[in-house]
Amino acid sequence: MTTKIPLPLRCGLGPEEFSDNEVVRIPNEVDRSSSIFARCQDRKENMLQYEMTMTMTSELRGTEARGKQSQILIIEDDPQMQKVLQRTFRDRGYAITICGDGLAGLAAFHITKPAAVMLDLILPNFVGRELCKTMKAEQPEIPVIVVSGISEVVDKVLLLELGADDYVTKPFSPRELLARLEGALRRRQKPGTINSTSSVGECEIDFVTMTAHLAGKPLLLTAHEFKLLRYFLDNAERVLSREELLDKVWGYSSYPATRTVDNQILKLRQKLEPDSTHPRYLQTVHGAGYKLVP
Repeated sequence: MTTKIPLPLRCGLGPEEFSDNEVVRIPNEVDRSSSIFARCQDRKENMLQYEMTMTMTSELRGTEARGKQSQILIIEDDPQMQKVLQRTFRDRGYAITICGDGLAGLAAFHITKPAAVMLDLILPNFVGRELCKTMKAEQPEIPVIVVSGISEVVDKVLLLELGADDYVTKPFSPRELLARLEGALRRRQKPGTINSTSSVGECEIDFVTMTAHLAGKPLLLTAHEFKLLRYFLDNAERVLSREELLDKVWGYSSYPATRTVDNQILKLRQKLEPDSTHPRYLQTVHGAGYKLVP
């Protein structure tokens, strides 16, 4: 079953057939964005179509009751890529909701409570980065996988620090994307080995409400910092390599910038440790990685 929310800025590119082994090649985000906006100049017409889009969100209610299919929310404004993603997940038995607009995507996120989200970065009405941040703040347990033509390392790191569970660069193999999705769903369903509330030194952490307190005072942690702490607590006293952390927490089996882990550990130390220059809890094991001593 596919539920489709119309695209407010609809200047479509025709669908193309593809095979599971074929690499999907889509125009890069900047070129496509410029082309779309150049051909969509009537703002009144766009707003009218957007209002029609929002009225259709009522059709989404009750989608979770349509059997045991997992619901995948696709937020992507390119009609060609919508077709690619729809077929990739539909053929695997997933129920699909498609939104071509950031605001409509957020509305669908609230209504459908999807099992996972496929998110483009350049969207009408709501920037993909901010949409990712909003969704992870509201429902941190729902995996968000960014599918984007932007390949710069700094953008990947930023999205992962905002809480994205994975980052897939266009062009991609549909089979690889499916494997990334199912890996994220398995990590979500893996039973935790610690209580919902845990402590590291004087820091009390509640993983259900996503809140933390240090010496009784509220401590602000990002969604990704909660995820990293959870993994450390699940594996307390065990040395974790950078590669393992990149795989299990960031969702990558390999990554070009291992300083990503180091920088995140540094930020956590600055928040949790009495003296971040002489860490007591998040310890470095030289030549091996890091370990947590709660």
